[in-house]
Amino acid sequence: MKSLLSSFRVRMFALVLVVAAASCCRAQQPTYSNVAYDDDHASQCVDVYLAKSDKPTPAMIYIHGGGWRAGSKNSVPGWLRTFVAEGKLSVVAVEYRFTDVAVHPAQVNDCLRAVQFVRHNAAKWNIDPKRIGVTGGSAGGHLSAYVALHDDAANAKSDDPVARESSCVACAISFAGPTDWTLLKSINHGHPAYRQLIGYEPGTPANELKASLIEDVSPISFVSSDDPPIMQVHGDKDDIVPLAHAENLHEKLKSAGVKTELVVIPGGNHGVSGAGGPVATRPTQFVQQLLLSP
Repeated sequence: MKSLLSSFRVRMFALVLVVAAASCCRAQQPTYSNVAYDDDHASQCVDVYLAKSDKPTPAMIYIHGGGWRAGSKNSVPGWLRTFVAEGKLSVVAVEYRFTDVAVHPAQVNDCLRAVQFVRHNAAKWNIDPKRIGVTGGSAGGHLSAYVALHDDAANAKSDDPVARESSCVACAISFAGPTDWTLLKSINHGHPAYRQLIGYEPGTPANELKASLIEDVSPISFVSSDDPPIMQVHGDKDDIVPLAHAENLHEKLKSAGVKTELVVIPGGNHGVSGAGGPVATRPTQFVQQLLLSP
């Protein structure tokens, strides 16, 4: 009986710790809120969650989903908040212009600018500018992959000190992010956001979409051998963003010699984009290996 009681107490104590940690993560407030990284629109701002550390920490830039027309930077997932609470990693959550304000490439440009802004403020925020990653789900997954694969946006001749900073990242994790708009011709994509992002009405036939826009909106178009490590997490039952998006990018990255990992969630639907629970297990390890390891 004593042994059973002891075991019960241990389990209850562990449960209390888990609940307390979860509560702490939910209650976590930004160190700085609504910090503007540009001045074209009120949505161009970030929330900054700084880890308490004596040494500069890595940072993950979080880009929320919502079909490029909704969502909020307040939706930072628990696995990132845990890193902040442990003092290991800072997080910067990005807000960007939605498609009711401007269509592609506004969203990409905002996110690239946000990376430059974080790097410009790295010393002030105790962030290591060489260890900045990016992550997001759904539309945020698309933008995360795009940022990682895009050429450096730095303009050395600019009068704007932020624009002179590098937009390159050390790694990226995309949860259920679309990457290849050419698939609209071969697989049904009923969600209107795919077309709205590039300025078309919902339901526009795929063969009427401008080829140059299809190429430019697709992260897969920008793969090159110097790209950073990319992880994709995708459900094999996702009917919003078919798994083929992740598979195509994974294969092209492999062909280019880029470090790539595809984590397929059996039975997973588009809810994988929320990066909740066990879905975040391997991404957590990925960040530890690429940003936290000596």
